[in-house]
Amino acid sequence: MLEKLKELALRHEDLEAQLADPAVYNDAARLRTINRELKELGPIVETWHAMEQAEQRRAGAEELLRDPDLRELAQEELSAAKAELERLQEELKILLLPKDPNDSRNVIMELRGGVGGEEGALFAASLLRMYTMYAQNRGWKLDIVNLNETELGGVKECSVLIEGEGAWSRLKFESGVHRVQRVPETESGGRIHTSAATVAVLPEADEVDVEIDPTDIEMQVYRASGAGGQHVNKTSSAVRLIHRPTGVVVECQQERSQFQNRDKAMRLLASRLYEMEQAKQDADIASQRKSQVGSGDRSERIRTYNFPQGRVTDHRIGLTLYKLDAIMDGGLDELIDALVTADQAEKLKQGELT
Repeated sequence: MLEKLKELALRHEDLEAQLADPAVYNDAARLRTINRELKELGPIVETWHAMEQAEQRRAGAEELLRDPDLRELAQEELSAAKAELERLQEELKILLLPKDPNDSRNVIMELRGGVGGEEGALFAASLLRMYTMYAQNRGWKLDIVNLNETELGGVKECSVLIEGEGAWSRLKFESGVHRVQRVPETESGGRIHTSAATVAVLPEADEVDVEIDPTDIEMQVYRASGAGGQHVNKTSSAVRLIHRPTGVVVECQQERSQFQNRDKAMRLLASRLYEMEQAKQDADIASQRKSQVGSGDRSERIRTYNFPQGRVTDHRIGLTLYKLDAIMDGGLDELIDALVTADQAEKLKQGELT
């Protein structure tokens, strides 16, 4: 590990030297790559330097133990230095875990009402509100790409683009079936119903990730439905794209212009195709080892929201929180932090060091 750390420290110095070259600022792509790598290496190098300092403190304290007059003080310093070394070593193990190559990406999130008919659609609307508030809490930008609602305000299906630092690294654990147990507003007898909604989280594809042949795309335009005033009924601005080779269909009708809708639909299509390619590449790995937090398959039941008891249970890690109201208002960090920690623990157990 020591040799690996030395290599990373040298690489960090090299990147900083490159950043000092004025010519770098004329190449936006290169500048972005350098800054991204510096950001990834920074915490590792800082932690290693902190370990070196803690090791010097430990060695100095052991020297002082030879002096009878300073032995008690030296023992305290030695204990503190050893504890700091142990903490930094554990921190470094986590920092050296393989990085998800998608962690810096934005997110396409798709929500659909599932089992339970109208109640499933209403719950999907509740989840959309929850993720919208969570994005606001994190300082992310959430933009609705496509929304198909029921007459009662439920969500049949919805696609949103979430842009912001850490969006994928935090939200990638949300893919799967979300189950709800509550008394529907339409239930006169007060009986608890069990319904569900599905969430799919896709990393937004960069332009270089997916090559789409324009001749493979069939574009259809139509009049948008839902909120939007007179414009909705008079203009065929909504866009539907069909990717013929794969059969993937995406839609966007939230913007006022056909051009804007097509642009967002293309981003959604690219992300869908990127996810399909990633799924193929990951299939062998997933069959060999399943992470503790699950496969991320949208058909897997991952969480139950029990309204009568005010609790949320994540079935992948066996965590139950009696904070339903706060969670539905976007307070997801405690849940997601636990999922991140479980994922890291699983990788450490597998000995996956870079």
